[in-house]
Amino acid sequence: MLKGIPAILSPELLKVLCEMGHSDTIVIADGNFPSETIGKDAIVIRADGHGVPEILEAILKVFPLDTYVDSPVSLMQVMPGDNAKTPIWDVYKKLVAQVDDRGDKAFAEVERFEFYERAKKAYAVIATGETAIYANIMLQKGVVIA
Repeated sequence: MLKGIPAILSPELLKVLCEMGHSDTIVIADGNFPSETIGKDAIVIRADGHGVPEILEAILKVFPLDTYVDSPVSLMQVMPGDNAKTPIWDVYKKLVAQVDDRGDKAFAEVERFEFYERAKKAYAVIATGETAIYANIMLQKGVVIA
């Protein structure tokens, strides 16, 4: 255990977050996301039993979002015709607003298959047990300024 570090951040995940450089991306995936397939060239971290919001909240305590891009946070856009509701996005926006002054402007909605293509280039994918649909989120790392 470490002081000041959320206990939900496993040693493996902390190592990955530390290894990531400026502009690297990480996906926090819901339970339906093909984490192993999309992440075959990335580091896949299992976080079964945890939801995306609790992982996101913990990561944002130690992870700077990129300030050199307009939208360092990407969400998988709902497919036309799905009629899906995404109340979990409101939770994400509240969490991000606590650490980034851009608030909602830090977010971009990315078409589903484009999201998959971007996710294939991610440094890591965290596979959660999240049951909400369209709950995938991608973060782009920024710079830590001492």
